[in-house]
Amino acid sequence: MYIDLILLIILMIVVVMFFKRFSSFVFFIAVFDIFFRILTFIKLNIPLADVAAVMDKYIPTGILGIIAKYTDGLFTTVLDWCYVIIMAIFWFYITRIFISKKKI
Repeated sequence: MYIDLILLIILMIVVVMFFKRFSSFVFFIAVFDIFFRILTFIKLNIPLADVAAVMDKYIPTGILGIIAKYTDGLFTTVLDWCYVIIMAIFWFYITRIFISKKKI
């Protein structure tokens, strides 16, 4: 089904409507992707086959997994590069926050 895609789109709309900042959108995408990657790690390292099968069926590997699942061709390539640019911006924001703290 399209549950993961619908959930991602609804959450992105909510973030844009309430926070209205590009940085909030970037942080949302990064947090959402990190959450999916943690779930994928759990899925791959859990010894219970039934739980792993349910997670494999309903939980995507990440945002790139959602993109690849529902698109193909040139549109997939464009969305993949948009994802890479958003992650680069996220890396920039995190680096800037880390440098500005100066307390290690």
